[in-house]
Amino acid sequence: MTLSRVEVITSVERRRRWPRAEKERLVALALEPGASASEIARSAGVHVSQLFRWRKQLCERVTPQLPAFLPVTVEPPMETVSPPDEPSPRKRKARREGRIEIELASGDRLRLEGDVDGRTLREAIAALRAR
Repeated sequence: MTLSRVEVITSVERRRRWPRAEKERLVALALEPGASASEIARSAGVHVSQLFRWRKQLCERVTPQLPAFLPVTVEPPMETVSPPDEPSPRKRKARREGRIEIELASGDRLRLEGDVDGRTLREAIAALRAR
């Protein structure tokens, strides 16, 4: 006759409650460059998947909402003709001028007229953002 061992569990093991500050501390440690999430989880006594779940939950709350697209209106270029009182030996062609007008979410408005290259436009927008 063989004796088998039976284990009787008399109490219910409760879940551990982690304060938010402790979760944030552990997640911050895991986000540092060169940090090992497995080592941090092991040192805190949690499974690494729990640490990843906390990271996902905390980062979702902090993620800023992306700005919505704004409507764009494309208008035909305005034609400007030289004034009639100027003497001209031959007839001048109508000159077309371009105009770019951008209204930012902050309410600032950027208006550029004439020929504008991409570099100038980028510099103007960067200057507005730096304010």
